[in-house]
Amino acid sequence: MVKIIGVRFRKAGKIYYFSPGKYKIKLNDHVIVETARGIEYGTVVLGPKELPREQIVNPLKQVIRIATPQDDDQEAKNHEKEKKASEICLEKIKKHNLDMKLIGTEYTFDNNKILFYFTADGRIDFRELVKDLASVFRTRIELRQIGVRDETKAMGGYSICGRPLCCSTYLSDFVPVSIKMAKEQNLSLNPAKISGVCGRLMCCLKNEEEAYEYLNSKLPDVGEYVTVPDGSRGEVTHVNVLKQTVKVVINEGDDKEIREYKISELKFRKKRRRENDKINDKELKQLEELEKKEGKSKFDD
Repeated sequence: MVKIIGVRFRKAGKIYYFSPGKYKIKLNDHVIVETARGIEYGTVVLGPKELPREQIVNPLKQVIRIATPQDDDQEAKNHEKEKKASEICLEKIKKHNLDMKLIGTEYTFDNNKILFYFTADGRIDFRELVKDLASVFRTRIELRQIGVRDETKAMGGYSICGRPLCCSTYLSDFVPVSIKMAKEQNLSLNPAKISGVCGRLMCCLKNEEEAYEYLNSKLPDVGEYVTVPDGSRGEVTHVNVLKQTVKVVINEGDDKEIREYKISELKFRKKRRRENDKINDKELKQLEELEKKEGKSKFDD
C-alpha cells in the first residue's frame, strides 16, 4: 500500500496523485508540486489515504512543500497577469487577422510558460503569433486548440435543468455519450432536447444509463404479447420504466380493454438486455446529424 494525496490544479480538472512525504497535509490545503509542466500550485481535494501500488502511475512524486502565504500571493499575482496577457493576445490575434477565438490564458506557477487556449474551425497557422507573443512576454509560449466541450467547461454556465454545468463543476473527465443512451431512456430524439450548451449530447445521459439498462431488461417490449394473471393473453401498449408497470390490451369478444399490471404479475419471455427500438427515417436523420457533431475531447488537464 502507498500513501497518497489527490491534487487538482483547476476547478473540475483531473486529480493527480502525489506522495505527502514528511508533511501532514489536510483536505483543501494548497501545495507546491512538480509536474511535467514544471512547478505547480494545486489544491488538495483527496486527503491522505492508502492505495494499492498497482493503482499508482509511476513515478509518484513527492509534495515539495505546503503552500506558504508568499506562494498564495504569487498565485494571485499570476491570475492578475493572466488577464493582462489575454488582452495582449487578443490584440495580436486581431493584428495577424487569425480566425480563432481565445478562451483562456494560464501562467505556470513559476512563470516558466504561458498557455493560451483557443477554438477554431480548422487548423490555424499561428507561428508568427507565437513569435510575436514571445517577444512581448520573454518566456515560453504555448497555444493549445481545444474543442467545443472544453470551451464550455472553461467558460461555465447553466444547463437546461437550471443547474450549473456538470463539466464545469465536478466532471473531471468527459465520458463517452452515445445516442443509444437517449433511446434506452425513452427520450425524445429532438436534438434541442438532448443536446447540452456545447451543442453535443448531454453528459448526464450517462448518469442513469446503467439503471435504465437494468430496469428495461425486466420489461417486455411494446407490441409484445404477455400472459396476465387470469390466463388471458394481451398486447403491451405502454411501459413505465420507473414504476415497472405495463399497460396491456385484452380482447374480450368484440370489446377491448386496457389494463395496467405490475411486472411481477405477468408472464413473458425474459431478455438479457433490452435492445433499442427500431428507428424510423426521421429519427435516423436526427441521429446522423447528432453523431456528425460528436467529437473527442482535446483538452489536456
